[in-house]
Amino acid sequence: MTATVSNEAGVSRALEVDKVESHLHPEGSFDLADHPVPTGMEEIWRFTPLKRLRGLHAEAAFADGATKVEAEIAGSVTVEHLGADADVRGISGLVPTDRVSARAWAAATGVTLVRVPAEAVVEGATVLRHVGTGAELAGAGHTVIVAEKFSKATVVLDFEGSAVLAENIEIVLEDGADLTVVSLQDWADDAVHHSTQHARIGRDATLKHVSVSFGGDVVRHDATAEYAGPGGSVEMLGMYFADEGQHIEHRLFVDHTAPKTKSNVIYKGALQGQGAHAVWIGNVLIRKVAEGIETYEENRNLVLTDGCQADSVPNLEIETGEIEGAGHASATGRFDDNQLFYLRSRGIEEAEARRLVVHGFFNDLIGRIGVESLEAKLTETVEAELAKNVLKPFSDGTA
Repeated sequence: MTATVSNEAGVSRALEVDKVESHLHPEGSFDLADHPVPTGMEEIWRFTPLKRLRGLHAEAAFADGATKVEAEIAGSVTVEHLGADADVRGISGLVPTDRVSARAWAAATGVTLVRVPAEAVVEGATVLRHVGTGAELAGAGHTVIVAEKFSKATVVLDFEGSAVLAENIEIVLEDGADLTVVSLQDWADDAVHHSTQHARIGRDATLKHVSVSFGGDVVRHDATAEYAGPGGSVEMLGMYFADEGQHIEHRLFVDHTAPKTKSNVIYKGALQGQGAHAVWIGNVLIRKVAEGIETYEENRNLVLTDGCQADSVPNLEIETGEIEGAGHASATGRFDDNQLFYLRSRGIEEAEARRLVVHGFFNDLIGRIGVESLEAKLTETVEAELAKNVLKPFSDGTA
C-alpha cells in the first residue's frame, strides 16, 4: 500500500509502506550500487538486446542536448522547466527498479513539469515534442505530469528524430482527476529509447495511458501504475509496429493497492520483416487490501511475414479472493484465413486484402484513444509501415 505526506510547500509525496512482492517487478532503489550491470540472465532483461542499448544499461556517459523539447500548451495548463533538485521529483512515488532508470534519475539535470489546474476542463491536447539531435549523445530526461483535483486534460509526449534517450516520467492524478497521457514513439531508425513511466491514481480518478511505438532501433517502455485511494481507474492502451531488425518492448505493471479500483490493459502489435521482435510483458498484482477490484489485460500480435518473433507474457498475482473479476488473454498469429477468403471472394486482390485486415486490426484501438488529432496520423503511419514491406504469403503457411 501507499501513504501520502506533504512537505512545507504542500507538495504531496507517496511513500511505500509495503514491499512489492511481484516476481516481475523488483524492489526499487535510488542507489546505483543496488542495480548491477545486467547480463541478460535476469528475468526483467531476458528479452532485451543489451548490446544494442548503446551502454545505457552500463556506463555510457550522459550529456545535455540529446533532445530538444518543444511545448504546445493547451488552455490553462502550465509547463515549467525546473532544476533537478525540484521538490516535485518523486511526487508519484517512482523508485527505479532497473539500472537504466536509476542512471537516468541520477544524471537528469532538470525536470519538465506539466500541471493541470484544479477543476480545469482543458480542450485540446498539450504536446511535449522531444526532437532528437543525433545518436552520438546519450541523454537523461525527467518529466512530471500533475492533474490536480477534478481536472480533465490530455497530454501528448511525442518523440521523433535520432537519439539515445533514457528517461523517467511521473504521472500524478489527484482525487477526481481525469487525464489522458499519450506517449508516441515515432523515432528514426537508429534511435534507442528506454522509458520508465509511473502513475499514481487518486481517489475516484481516471487515467487513460496510451503508448504507441513505431520507429527506433530499440524501444523499451516500462509503464507502472498504483492507486492512492479507492475508486481509481486505469486504462492502458498500446499499439506497435515492428519492422525488419527492430526490437520493441513494452512492460506493464498495475499494482492494485486500494479497494474498488479498476484496470484494463489492451495492447496490439504487428510485425513484418526479418528479425522484427516485439515483447509484451503484462503483470497485475492484486494485494490483500484490494478487495472488490476489477482487472483485465490483453495482448494481440499479428505476424505479417516470416522471420518475426513476438513474445507475449500476461501475468496475474492475486493475494485476495474478494474481487469482482480478473482475467487475461494473449494471442499471436498470422492473418485470419476466413477474413482473407471473404475479401478475396469479393474481387479484392490479396495484397489489398491483407492491408485492409491490418487496418481493421488496429482501427478499433485507434478509436479508443480518444484524441482526434492523433487518429488520422496513426492511420497514416500504419499505411506507411505497410508500404515498407510487400505483404507476401507465408512460405510455409505458418506464423
